[in-house]
This record gives sequence, C-alpha cells and structure tokens, in this order.
Amino acid sequence: MSSRADKADDLWSQIIATESDEQQQQQQTAIVYRRQTPQNETLPTTKRASSIRKNNRVSLAPGKRISWNRSLFTRGRTSIAVAVYDNYGPGKEKPTRKDRPPRARAKGVGVPPQNYEKERAYFQEVDAFELLEESPSPQNKTWVMGTKQCVLPSHISTVLNKWLQNRSRGPSASLSKILETPQLSRDSVGVLDFSSQNKCSSSLIGSSSANRIEEIETTAEDLGFAIRNLSLSSQDSGLDERWDPLLDLLKVCGQSSPSAFSDVLSQYCDLQSIAKVGEGTYGEVFIAGGTVCKVVPFDGDSLVNGEVQKKAEELLEEVMLSLTLNDLRGNDTHIHNVCPTFIQTLSLRVCDGVYDDAMIRAWEEWDKKHFSENDHPTEFAEKQRFVVFVQEHGGQDLESFVLLNFNEARSLLVQITGALAVAEAAFEFEHRDLHWGNILLSRKGSETLDFILDGKKMHVKTYGLAASIIDFTLSRINTGESILFLDLSLDPALFEGPKGDIQSETYRKMKQVTEDCWEGSFPKTNVLWLQYLVDILLQKKDYDRTSRDERELRSFKKRLNGYKSAKESVVDSFFSDLIVVSDA
Repeated sequence: MSSRADKADDLWSQIIATESDEQQQQQQTAIVYRRQTPQNETLPTTKRASSIRKNNRVSLAPGKRISWNRSLFTRGRTSIAVAVYDNYGPGKEKPTRKDRPPRARAKGVGVPPQNYEKERAYFQEVDAFELLEESPSPQNKTWVMGTKQCVLPSHISTVLNKWLQNRSRGPSASLSKILETPQLSRDSVGVLDFSSQNKCSSSLIGSSSANRIEEIETTAEDLGFAIRNLSLSSQDSGLDERWDPLLDLLKVCGQSSPSAFSDVLSQYCDLQSIAKVGEGTYGEVFIAGGTVCKVVPFDGDSLVNGEVQKKAEELLEEVMLSLTLNDLRGNDTHIHNVCPTFIQTLSLRVCDGVYDDAMIRAWEEWDKKHFSENDHPTEFAEKQRFVVFVQEHGGQDLESFVLLNFNEARSLLVQITGALAVAEAAFEFEHRDLHWGNILLSRKGSETLDFILDGKKMHVKTYGLAASIIDFTLSRINTGESILFLDLSLDPALFEGPKGDIQSETYRKMKQVTEDCWEGSFPKTNVLWLQYLVDILLQKKDYDRTSRDERELRSFKKRLNGYKSAKESVVDSFFSDLIVVSDA
C-alpha cells in the first residue's frame, strides 16, 4: 500500500509541476522553426520551451504562436508563410510512420535547386506577345502586322476607289485627281501615312485570325491626310505612269503644243497697249484690250517669288474649275442654277519661252508706280512654261473701288450671297478665299440681274453695280465626277496671320469649321466670308451711310451666325426688298 501511495504522490507531483510549467508558458509567445523530425528525436515539451526562451526572440502577442514555413516557392523565390494559433500548449506530436523512416542525407548535400527554365521561357513568350499587340512599332509609321489587312470605312473607301478607277482611265479622268498644295514636297506624295496628328475621327478594322477580330482606332484626320496625299503629283507611284498632265492641259486648252506670248495676246489687242494691272504670288495680271490675262508659270525648277512653282496637274485643276463655273451662266445642262457673278473665262492657252518685250515694258512701268514684290520676269528660264487665263474685265477690286452709298453696299452683299447660294446648290462650291481683292466691281448701268436657284428665278436689284468673283485657287467644288479642292492643312502659315486681322481670323474660323479636313463640304465657310465682307463694309470702306444703316449691318452679321450656308443666308430679311422670287 505504501509503495502505491508513494507512486501516487510522485504522479501528483509531476502533474502539479507540469501545470506550473504550463502556466508560465502561457504568459509568453513561443517561436518555433518547424520541421519534420523522426519520432525518436522528439524532445519533451518542457525542454523545447526552455531552449526557445534562451533565443531571446521578441513575441508579438501573448498566447499566440507564429510558425515560419519555408516550403512554398513562387518563380524560384522563397516565401514566408505566417500562421497564428490560439491556445498554444503541449499538443500531441504526430507520430511518424515507423515503416518509412526518413532517408539519411550525406553531409553537405542539400535539396537540389528547382529548374524554372520552362516557366521563364513561357513568361518571356507572353511578354513578347503583349508588346507586339500593344506597341506596334510607332517609328516605322507603316502598318506591318503579320497578315492583318486594313479595311477603310465605306465613305473613305468610296472616295479612294473612285479616285483609283478614274486614274486608270488616263487623260480623260483629269477631273478625278485630288488637288495638292504647291508647297508640298513632290517626293513625299502618294504614301499612305497614318502617323500624322489629326483631326477627323474614324477607325480601321483589322483581322488577325479566323477566331479573332481586332479593332484599331485612329483619326479621320489621319485617313483624310492619307487620301489627300494621293494627289495629282503622285505620278511616280506607278498607278498610271503613262498619264501626262501637260498633254491633258494642252487638250483642254485646244492646243497640240505651247504657243508664244505674242501669238496669244495679239488676238486681243495691239501688243504695245498691254498694261500690267496686278500681281500675285504665282502670277501677273495684264490688260489686253477688253480682256484680263492672268499669267501663271508652272513646271519650272526655279522658285517663283520664293515659292515652288505649280505643277501642270495643279493648273489643270484650276482650269477645269474655272470652266465648270462658266456653266453657271446658263446652258442646256444647267438651267436650275444660274448666275452671272463668277468671272467668265473666255480662253485658256499654254505658252512657253520668255516674256514678250511689250510685257516686260508693262511690268517695269507698273513696278515704278507700285514697287512690285515679285521677281523680274527676265529671271525665268528660256523654256519656262505658262498658262494664260483670258477672262472678261470685271472692273476694280473691292479694296480700291469707291462705294457711293449704303444701297451699293447692300447690292454688293446680295450679289455675292446669291452667287454663292447658286454655286452651293449646283456644285457644293466653297470659295474659301473671298477677301476684298477677289471681288471685282463695276458700274454697267443694269438695274437688275437674274439668278436661278433650284429652279426658282430671283430678280436681284443692283442699283447699277455689278460684282464679279475671281481667283478660285483655294476653292472647293464637286463637279459630279470628282471633288476638286486645295488641302490647306499643308499650309499652316495661312492660319498664322496677325491676331485681330479680319482676313486672318476668317482663315482660322474656317479651320475650326472644317476641322482641318478640306475635302469635305462645309458651306458654312461661305457664311464666314459673308461676315468678313460685312466687317469690311463697317470698318474699311467709307461711303454715305447712317447709324441706322450700320445697325442693320451688325444685325445681319449677327443673324449670319445662325445660318449654315449662303443658301440659307440669301433669304434673310436684310435682302427682302432686293430680291423678287418667281418660278423659272
């Protein structure tokens, strides 16, 4: 009995001692590096706790246990997993299987490093694919993406296809060419370049495989720029190497070869009576009898007044535009829209060689009075080519013409507005450069003029004043076969004129209206030039007028803001007593 009691006392002592140690352990956090060990190496709980306390590790919270696990790997990196346990105590150790003791390892031999070459190759392939899709080589400025095809939107594709089809017809397709600014480098034309900044929004659709369609967004300014660059001067692009614009130009002018100046001008006057009456960047203007002759050089290697000479294809476009506007004077095919206000082109001739002596004398006499800003004509080469526009004499330009009264000012506005309205209805015409140097005025004694707008006849009261619109270099027109226009986006200097200048501000307003896409139809540009003319009449011209007249002009200009075209403007109340409408 005593031996049993002694054993019970010893057992009871061990329990008390164990509980005492356990209470002490619950007052701190134990940090354990956990690894799998054989069962015969397991230490008693009290010995493990005492050895841990000797490490002097800082515990984060009493009663918590933190386990560090070094068995997880991601892409070759060792990660540390933290596990928190509540109610830490002397739990039972999981017994190891005695039938599979741990394999002994040789000293100095560790776990062989894992090989991640396959993973690395996979992610490199993924990264390379993503770069191809997201960054398609912006420096190349071309679309080279495997077998992808760029499909143009229908409205752009139609214009391009029509242009290409007409080009393939040879000389008879001259109207289908898209006009290019003379400042554009000839070597850069004919390349589809989608790298420019832009302005008109659109998109391109590309297909990369049977199960994937990728939409690539770009700007319609870019598309517009690309289409516009397919201009007449891109003959080196190989679309039709046989087409010769000079031969077309000669054919339109009714010639087989260029003529001499003396042969052309002598048909209209005595050569000694020729007088120079004006000049421009690209040409000179002479009076020959009752006609005005505008002489424009082209296809030369030398600069003209500091500018690159126009090409034959560009002159061909201006010639065709002038002849198209001639149709508005009325013929069998144009009876629904008629007006006499656009200057009539009487004849067109291609000349070569130097200026005639009489022309040089007239040039020098004008230079003495007006100090010409143009180069002397003797600087042209002996084989220089010219186009001579023989037109009716329209009188003096608005800048130098003296208006007498408010009625003449109103007559000027109603004739210009009516002419633009008729041309809009017939050809989607926009002048785009209707400053006071491009309006000619004369007093011919006629009190009325007849216009026909969409089949409605308009009798316009003129007070004896006749207006004529000239210079269609910047104009845009739809002939029915093609659209002729000048891409003003390629001449940024045009929009950099002085701030507050009426003409410069009008160019900038046009750019805002068109969003720098000059091929499209924007009849609002005609309204902008009508507002320009009102400002000229209010600020630049002196004539007999009252404060009431000025208020009417200002009110008319304000109402013009609400009109989208000259066709809408012509019915304004400002013209109510000047126009009588009847059926044609």
